[in-house]
Amino acid sequence: MTHPYKSVPVRPSEITPKEVYLSRRDFIKAAGVIAGSVALAACAPEAAENTEAAAPAPDRPSFTDELGDMANTFEEITGYNNYYEFSTNKEAVKPLAENFNPSPWTVEVTGMVAKPKTFGIEDLLSIFTQEERIYRLRCVEAWSMVIPWNGFPLASLLKQVEPTSDAQYVRFETVYRPEEMKGQGSAFYPWPYQEGLRLDEAMNDLAILATGLYGEMMPNQNGAPIRLVVPWKYGFKSIKAIVKIELTDQRPNTLWNTVAPNEYGFYSNVNPNVDHPRWSQASERRIGELTRRETLMFNGYAEQVAHLYDGMNLSLHY
Repeated sequence: MTHPYKSVPVRPSEITPKEVYLSRRDFIKAAGVIAGSVALAACAPEAAENTEAAAPAPDRPSFTDELGDMANTFEEITGYNNYYEFSTNKEAVKPLAENFNPSPWTVEVTGMVAKPKTFGIEDLLSIFTQEERIYRLRCVEAWSMVIPWNGFPLASLLKQVEPTSDAQYVRFETVYRPEEMKGQGSAFYPWPYQEGLRLDEAMNDLAILATGLYGEMMPNQNGAPIRLVVPWKYGFKSIKAIVKIELTDQRPNTLWNTVAPNEYGFYSNVNPNVDHPRWSQASERRIGELTRRETLMFNGYAEQVAHLYDGMNLSLHY
């Protein structure tokens, strides 16, 4: 079916097997073209002592999306974060997240599944083939980045637990540790952070569970040790620091939809034709650029996901 949306197919070069991107990273280091001297200070203490994790960040020109746009720098991606569990100040999240401990870690997968299971982070890293996905991230606040994530398809994990025929939705929940995540002390938000997808959205190949970026372990401020990435939706749908995944036949509550349902819909697909009540969504500011650029329907991934919403009025189901 032909859709009226501007879309760019995901090239094979955007989905890179682990051994390839690790080889590329090694080549970059060997060639001495690493930019800056930023270390992964926000990684777990164990990781910070590891030579790989402590190495300088890769250089941006080595990574582009399928539009040819360069990935944002490691410093930009790890230094500007929307992560209310720590702070509403994007530039304050990184230092506040330094003492967060992402190890040990487990993810419980329950609900309407034939084989409920609890995975250790080590299991998730070893059972599932890690890939590199270079995706655009479009924040609902109208800024964007290009990020080279590492991770694996969410569908691969769901297939392992075998959803029953009654399962229609997938509910995600963030860890609740107000002693480490000071933002969770705010009584304004119904912690822990919760998000949800329809099962068919969750099974789409673009939806991944990310375990790192730029070939390194996931920094604390970006959602360590594991987070969801759904690149055709606004960034707040990509819940961080996941500890629970539940299959259900009921549409789950989500934090932002609960707090302000008139501003943040359950679907929250990137849509330049439906403005936020307080600002336009027609354009965006790419972090690191001075001018604004046109926002693409479904963030440019319409070819892969528009069929999921056939027959829906996207101005009502925002």
